[in-house]
Amino acid sequence: MKLRLRRPRDLALAIRELARRRPREAEEYLDSHAHEWTSLAAADPHDAADILEALDEEAAAELISDLAPNEAAEVLEEMRNEAAADLLEELTAAEAAGVVAELSADDAADIVEHLEVDARTAIFEELTDEHVGDILHLLQYPADSAGGLMSPGPATLPSGITAGEAIEALRRLHEGLENLNYVYVVDHGGRLVGVVSFRDLVFARPLPPLDEAMVANPVAVRPETDREEVADLIRRYNLLALPVVDHRGELIGMVTIDDVIEAVQREATEDIAAMVGAGVEETIYTPLVTSIRHRLPWTAVNLGTALVIALVITRFESIIEQFAVLAAYMPVVASVGGNSGAQSQAVIIRAMAVEGIPVQLVRKVLRRNLMIGLVNGLAVALLSGAIAGLFTANLRIGLVIGLAAQVNLLVANIAGSGIPIFLDRLGQDPALASNIFMTMVTDLVGFGGFLVIATMLL
Repeated sequence: MKLRLRRPRDLALAIRELARRRPREAEEYLDSHAHEWTSLAAADPHDAADILEALDEEAAAELISDLAPNEAAEVLEEMRNEAAADLLEELTAAEAAGVVAELSADDAADIVEHLEVDARTAIFEELTDEHVGDILHLLQYPADSAGGLMSPGPATLPSGITAGEAIEALRRLHEGLENLNYVYVVDHGGRLVGVVSFRDLVFARPLPPLDEAMVANPVAVRPETDREEVADLIRRYNLLALPVVDHRGELIGMVTIDDVIEAVQREATEDIAAMVGAGVEETIYTPLVTSIRHRLPWTAVNLGTALVIALVITRFESIIEQFAVLAAYMPVVASVGGNSGAQSQAVIIRAMAVEGIPVQLVRKVLRRNLMIGLVNGLAVALLSGAIAGLFTANLRIGLVIGLAAQVNLLVANIAGSGIPIFLDRLGQDPALASNIFMTMVTDLVGFGGFLVIATMLL
């Protein structure tokens, strides 16, 4: 097989697509074109990472072992942490340690966190005590905290020096620093006292003291600060990075905007998973037993709610036998209610994630959703009732369906907005399986309310 493409970028994209569609052919091609693989990995680690994630672990391990440790580390940095960990477990401890040694401490910690205990221990035995200590220091912080996101060792300068001396100091330090968007100023005890952007520092006059160019008492967070708050501060103050300080005010790291973007993406995906009762940390790399353990309890809850609804319906067998057409329209009422509730729920959870909902606005938010349910419910009631009455040639059935739709949309909008707010007030994640509870309410009202109204009017 030949891929006749002139530009390296086109070749990388072609191999990536081949790996996703026909991974076996991609493996054979890369095995027989080793030079193209090493050139691709060196030139574009992003595409190389995508290719490895599309292949099975053994093939990916063979390809990563063909690279120099520093090049392999660059590729691993672009992979999903779980996938990178699985790949390292396929290598020998010495090979894996050689790659991990080339990673920054924060990137290494993100990957090592997902290793099996035995594999982690074997790799640590091959690393220096200093590198292991740096990784373990970061692993003590939760992954969703500022400490779990931060990069240790940001660019620092002592207070009291001139701007010219600061530039000269950074020239000596630049090789060991990955990010120079901001330079932090610390006192003799390492406590954060100011920050200056690298741009302002370059254009500052050389003789005045650095204190004149810096912003004193910058916004900072503690390592235990939740990632949502970190993201909110970076967004609110238009920052490229945020310093992390300990309880003494000593600078211990910084969270960059790219780390925050990744964290926000993870938060969004976790919220989606939580809304439907899946494990918030579950991915396609999660062990089978763990996924089953996360999902089964909420599946059982869902089964319980469905049985309750079934029990309610059985209480109205007589009316269903008398008017069999009702069975066809019950799912319609429940469906429009569920959709309307999901819309309200999505808006509320998004508002909570972006800026929160102050206590004083809760009643206003609920009233607003009540009015939306009332107006939309009226429109749907008139339309569905007219259609049902026309098709069944029975105006009473049309009236039943219209009233049931009106009631269900009203309740759905209150449930969709009220359940996340209620969970939040209990100190729980507002996305935590709220979709399951909201669906339970709309189905109960959609089926049960429908049959109650039918019994009263028919």
